[in-house]
Amino acid sequence: MDIGEVSKITNLPPSTLRYYEDKGLIKSVGRVGLRRFFDSHVLDQLSLISLGRKVGFSLDEIATVFTANGPEINREMLSQKADELDKKIAELLSMRDGLRHAAACDSASHFTCPKFLRILNVAGKNRFRAKNKLNR
Repeated sequence: MDIGEVSKITNLPPSTLRYYEDKGLIKSVGRVGLRRFFDSHVLDQLSLISLGRKVGFSLDEIATVFTANGPEINREMLSQKADELDKKIAELLSMRDGLRHAAACDSASHFTCPKFLRILNVAGKNRFRAKNKLNR
């Protein structure tokens, strides 16, 4: 398949495919002029890259999966990412619940609502904690 066909099938622009090839994530099987050609296995590789990106892996982390012997997925890396996702899900659920509370709260002002103030306090602490980590 030429790069245009792969682009059409995957909805990825050719520039992304060229970038992935430059990073060593995919490999073309040849060229005719400037046009790159790929075998059908590239679709599986691109699906794996897409899945990895959706769950938050960097391209460098994804690149470690593609070896000379084919894809080799590090189970420990998957476990660590699942743990990270669990934490993120808990955080998102807490934020969702806080938003629902704020939307339905019958206090005259959100700043007189004890629950809203607790949510605000936690959000502020998490933000400042994250900012301090970056400044270290």
